[in-house]
Amino acid sequence: MANLLLAVIYLAFVSLGLPDALLGSAWPTMSHDLGAPLSWAGGISMVICVGTIISALLSDRMTLRFGAGRVTVVSVGLTAVALIGFSVAPNYWVLLALAVPYGLGAGGVDAALNNYVAIHYASRHMSWLHCMWGIGASAGPYVMGFALSRGQGWSWGYRYIAIAQVALTVVLTLSLPLWRGRAASGCDGGGPEAGTPAKRSPLGFRSLMAIRGAKEILVMFFCYCAVESTAGLWASSYLVMHDGMDRTAAAGMASLFYAGITVGRALGGFLTMRFDDPTMIRIGQCVLLAGVLLVAMPLPGGVGTICGLVIIGLGCAPIYPCVIHSTPAYFGEDRSQAIVGLQMASAYVGSMVMPPLFGLVAQYVSVAVYPFYLLALLALMVVMHESLRRKRA
Repeated sequence: MANLLLAVIYLAFVSLGLPDALLGSAWPTMSHDLGAPLSWAGGISMVICVGTIISALLSDRMTLRFGAGRVTVVSVGLTAVALIGFSVAPNYWVLLALAVPYGLGAGGVDAALNNYVAIHYASRHMSWLHCMWGIGASAGPYVMGFALSRGQGWSWGYRYIAIAQVALTVVLTLSLPLWRGRAASGCDGGGPEAGTPAKRSPLGFRSLMAIRGAKEILVMFFCYCAVESTAGLWASSYLVMHDGMDRTAAAGMASLFYAGITVGRALGGFLTMRFDDPTMIRIGQCVLLAGVLLVAMPLPGGVGTICGLVIIGLGCAPIYPCVIHSTPAYFGEDRSQAIVGLQMASAYVGSMVMPPLFGLVAQYVSVAVYPFYLLALLALMVVMHESLRRKRA
């Protein structure tokens, strides 16, 4: 039964990655059809991010009351409803309104599933699950491209992904008895799902921040997601503006960063059988440093940047899943859901704030600052990780 539930969770991670790159791939067509300026995609993205932050912060309260299984089902269902709405939206303002349930659903399932896996499964599964997410995120634009190439329009691209989300909601609903069987503690919803009261009350923000090491892991997660999102968003621009690469070629080369993350997480699952989570995080940070230094090297034709982006992706790969998986060990299973929720909120803030900030740096200083910007974030991440180890070891 445990293996059957794990298979369902793997399916969930693939399906959850599917919508994540849809807006970017569809927006050039959507903006034309809806009569919206190209820059207005940022408004939808911001609303989604705010929704994810809110639901991540509420995840401890919701999971304690309803259980991880039910929270996951409702969150995926909410995302499915939002995607169906996207597929029939008549104008930009409807899309903006639908971005609210989209973000709330995404943040809820992200926090609930990650904490559940961190408690109940080995570290290798966390790495492989996030690899599955990467496959889903890579497949989403292909689904949208299929719909556009067949003349079905962007609405059918969203509709195809919505159908997958509805199917996943049905599968997750049918799997609820498996979640009840695995329920073991109040932090994973064992109380409500097992028919007994929760063991503790939800933890408030102040109580969480007073926990020794909590600030460090939040800043660390902020820095990691800032590195990943900034590296991915500005890779193509750096190749064009700094290395003089053709725009079309740069777009293809920038995707190698995400390929590095996906491959790295597949390999990382095997490495976790030998190394513990803190060691995997340190390995990732060292590889990430090598990649950033390679990007900074003035090699001809953008060779250093291209190779460096792949290596940065490989370095990023183990950090996110291993930080989450180590959270119950650092803070206890009874507090891990609350900490993971804060981690997710911190991650979304990092992804939302730091890439635009680099855009201002690139505009008013130079795009050449790119590797040094990443290096500064990496340095702070390393300091926070080592401080966390000293406080919680």
